Amino acid sequence: MEHGVVRVYYGEGRGKSTAALGDAIRAACEGQNAIITQFLKKKEGEEEVEFLNRLEPEIMRFRFAKMEDCFDDLSENERREESVNLVNGFHYGKKVVSTGESTFVVFDEILGLVDQGLISVEMIQNLIDSKPEETTLIFTGRTLTDEIRNLADEVYHITSEK
Repeated sequence: MEHGVVRVYYGEGRGKSTAALGDAIRAACEGQNAIITQFLKKKEGEEEVEFLNRLEPEIMRFRFAKMEDCFDDLSENERREESVNLVNGFHYGKKVVSTGESTFVVFDEILGLVDQGLISVEMIQNLIDSKPEETTLIFTGRTLTDEIRNLADEVYHITSEK
């Protein structure tokens, strides 16, 4: 099996999650099972959910936010409640990685968890350290810290020119 990497898609531009999904589809085409864990995302429309469900079992998607709205739009009480769900989702993803349940795991908007102070760079470091050599991790989000940049094998900055 091929050596896995830590790949990051970040920036203000659109398409980071789409790029990660494309990578997951490529991995599934190569016989890997891919898991997508989503954080801080607004609930998708029914059409998107139906489409993603058709990719199962090769690509499994788990959304850990329970609220309908984006995290930034929640009240303080809702944020506290949602924070527990999101951190639990991170721990689920870490377990998937460390047990080798999947060799391709997307952590969609995980950089936002760091930015919001819900998880630490040290937790990301521990996640990376726990991955088997053949496992690929994909991280997405708007803001990339220098520490996480240094942990990554590949970094893609997604911007909009117009």
